[in-house]
Amino acid sequence: MKNKIFIVFFSQFFFQQMLLGQVFSFITQENGKHIQHRILMDKEYFVETQFSSKSNQFIKTIGGFYQKKGNDLMVVLEFNSNFPKDSLKNIMINNQDYWKKISNNTLPLQGKWLMAGRVNGDQERRRDTDRPRKTMKILVDGYFQWIAYNTASFSFHGTGGGSYTALEDTYTETIDYFSRDNNKVGITLGFEYEKKGMDWHHKGFSSKGKPLHEIWTYRIP
Repeated sequence: MKNKIFIVFFSQFFFQQMLLGQVFSFITQENGKHIQHRILMDKEYFVETQFSSKSNQFIKTIGGFYQKKGNDLMVVLEFNSNFPKDSLKNIMINNQDYWKKISNNTLPLQGKWLMAGRVNGDQERRRDTDRPRKTMKILVDGYFQWIAYNTASFSFHGTGGGSYTALEDTYTETIDYFSRDNNKVGITLGFEYEKKGMDWHHKGFSSKGKPLHEIWTYRIP
């Protein structure tokens, strides 16, 4: 009886600690290939991305709002890059025993951000962040991922992610996976950043070397 109580207590304690942590990783094998799974979570949102480090290959990504049901996570997906093949809009996550916490320190800009516009010269051009076509960037404990998707059609338009730092007014990304061009994996990009109320101004050069000045707005929830 004591052992049973200890097992239940340990399971609950592990799951609570897991939710307090933010970034996790585990590896699976498929057809002799090692697949890395990276999970970014906050208190309400779940993102999992699969990629192969050896071949710099992006495989798939899913994400959406979740609720805890016992030791399971019930996720209502906002995006699923594999949707044309599996048609999944809801998933249950119950493989947390395999997750390894890899969170770094919490940094400035932590949270979910929606692309809200651009600045051309001195002119600011905003976009409606409530429309179905979205570009979201989630930053958690030193890791980032952006995802372009449409919640109405469930179409997927691209993603990229890796690690980041934010020191003083400099924001730096190192790319670990990029669905549009795996040749960009491993590069580091530096930007100027500034917080203005609920907005994050992001200025520098894209992975293609083009100048950019983006406006991201904090997503609530």
